[in-house]
Amino acid sequence: MYVQTLEGNPRLPECEILYSADVARELAQRSVNIKTDIGDSMLWLQKIWKRKEHQQEEISPLSVESVALSKDLKTNEQVLHRIFEDCSDVVFHPIQINGQTRLLLVYIDGLSDTKTLQEIMIKPFLFEGVTEGIGNAGNLHQVIKDQLIAIPQTKIVSTVQEVVENIVKSNIAVLSESENVAIIAEMKAWTTRGVEETQSESSVRGPREGFTETLRTNTSLIRRKIRNPHLKMELVTLGSVTNTDVIVSYIKGTVNEAVLKEVRTRIHRIQIDGILESGYIEELIEDEPFSPFPTIQNTERPDVVASALLEGRIAILVDGTPFALVVPLTFWTAMQAAEDFYERFLFTTAIRFMRFIFLMISLFFPSVYVAITTFHPQMIPTNLLLSFAAAREPSPFPAVVEAFSMEFMFEGLREAGVRLPKAVGSAVSIVGALVIGEAAVQAGIISAPIVIVVATTGIASFAIPRYSFGIAFRLIRFPMLVLAGTFGFYGIAIGLIAVMVHLVSLRSFGVPYLSPVAPMVRGNAKNVLLRPPWWDMTMLPELITGKVSKRMPKGQKPEPPKETGGNH
Repeated sequence: MYVQTLEGNPRLPECEILYSADVARELAQRSVNIKTDIGDSMLWLQKIWKRKEHQQEEISPLSVESVALSKDLKTNEQVLHRIFEDCSDVVFHPIQINGQTRLLLVYIDGLSDTKTLQEIMIKPFLFEGVTEGIGNAGNLHQVIKDQLIAIPQTKIVSTVQEVVENIVKSNIAVLSESENVAIIAEMKAWTTRGVEETQSESSVRGPREGFTETLRTNTSLIRRKIRNPHLKMELVTLGSVTNTDVIVSYIKGTVNEAVLKEVRTRIHRIQIDGILESGYIEELIEDEPFSPFPTIQNTERPDVVASALLEGRIAILVDGTPFALVVPLTFWTAMQAAEDFYERFLFTTAIRFMRFIFLMISLFFPSVYVAITTFHPQMIPTNLLLSFAAAREPSPFPAVVEAFSMEFMFEGLREAGVRLPKAVGSAVSIVGALVIGEAAVQAGIISAPIVIVVATTGIASFAIPRYSFGIAFRLIRFPMLVLAGTFGFYGIAIGLIAVMVHLVSLRSFGVPYLSPVAPMVRGNAKNVLLRPPWWDMTMLPELITGKVSKRMPKGQKPEPPKETGGNH
């Protein structure tokens, strides 16, 4: 038992002492707990504060862009220096005017016209200065904008964000002392590729010019062909890091407003760090990502884009790539070449028939060969059957394996020819196919007829005018081979039905893929297998424009002059 004697106090009873000791012990324990809680709370607050400071250190300098510019030029310079830290190509050029008014030019070296900058901006500042009495004016930025900068493309901005956006877009920012605004001068100048003939869409007749990697050059090429204020070009910026300019072009009054609204919705829905090519946008806005058939057309030709715009379609141009996107796309449009509308209609109609025949050959020829030689030899004439049998006798593999392996090898050679330098690419693909095919036949690995079949199929696939459209049939060819080698003609029928069902159900921005055939639009269906003469194509595509629109009045069929009585 514990008994405590308090100095200067009478001795307490033992029970009371025990009670007091318990109370003291309890109070001491609570005090320790409170101190522990306070210490833990302080540590927790310190951790949060350190974490907040760490997060503030990790915040990108671009997070302070939304603040307004300061009247203190040094403060603005420090903010821009922090944003463009470790950017060696960003130039900060301070200028003293008359010893009192200080300016700061900020631009990116290599993207701005430094020669014009020296002649128009820096020399007037250094040698002429500001007119007497103007230097003290409260609206100095307007004086500099109107009197010192002989450049029509100028504007005034008031936030750091606007200054940074314009600097990275190759413009020059002019900041002045005691002014909380900046002048933006558009003096872009970088090395660009000139307008050249397209490599992917060559033609016998028609314009030779093609798009470049410069957006404004591409828009000017279209504007040269359609000189009408109804041609609209809406600017959209995509990519949180790249800030890529994208143009949505259409002709007001001709375009289908529902399709245009859908295009705008899909484009504004894109959230990505960067857009480097129009293929990024194509995959983000297409209707059926897993379909082998493209629902968006891509082209390098301004005349193709202009023609599509006249039909009520919408073009999407991306800065940094020569490939423009055109929507909506139909099956029959993908089978048309640009020069179909430049040559006379009789010749073009014959070419179209031949093109569709080659399309069928590229898709079904290997499958039909495999099905006939494997399951239906009774369908082959006797002499041809004996010839096939004699040629296939030394081959150890079934026809489906031969066809599959040769098709795979042919596609590999074609891809190698595309990737190799142009001087040797075509030679390697042609010589490689000949050498490999001949060697395989001589070695008895494959039969000679399969080489003829694969070569004919490869040549037929080149007749498809759109590269991305031809890839779809090259991919479908392989499952068709498997079906033909497994079920014969029944397998080919199953594959054909599956492809047709898929094509009928496919849409491109709400427009049926097989229109104007399915659904049938009589006024437009004649421009599918046939190419009617221009004087007979009086209507615009109804399912594209969403309304019945005339392209030209009727009665323009050319006729020879009528003979008069005085003519002999």
